[in-house]
Amino acid sequence: MLAALAAVESPAEMKVVEQLFSKGDVNAKASQAGQTALMLAVSHGRMGMVQALLAQGAEVNLQDDEGSTALMCASEHGHADIVRLLLAQPCCNATLTDSDDSTALSIALEAGHSNIAVLLYAHANFSKGQAGLSGSHISY
Repeated sequence: MLAALAAVESPAEMKVVEQLFSKGDVNAKASQAGQTALMLAVSHGRMGMVQALLAQGAEVNLQDDEGSTALMCASEHGHADIVRLLLAQPCCNATLTDSDDSTALSIALEAGHSNIAVLLYAHANFSKGQAGLSGSHISY
């Protein structure tokens, strides 16, 4: 789990980290607070680690003891590039709520990250629009 916080400076170092991730359970939760390696990497803005964890099967929707997800962590800490990456995962659920009934969108707004709030809002509305279009036929 701590490997997710490493400052990787070369492809050789990333190979070592990837091997570590492949040997363990990337979705294991810490005994304190229940955070995952993905949540740690996201909170610290480690894009390379986030990509490596996702490639190894890290689940984006896992929640810690307070109900926070990796997307909520990225939204709180202002990591817009990581928010984009997480939203691009097909299974990412941006509507999950934590123990305070907060969503990633409300967390981004509360933290003053309006650029991230716009991303989350657009994603939610684009997803709804696409779902509605799949079975409809437009005639003129």
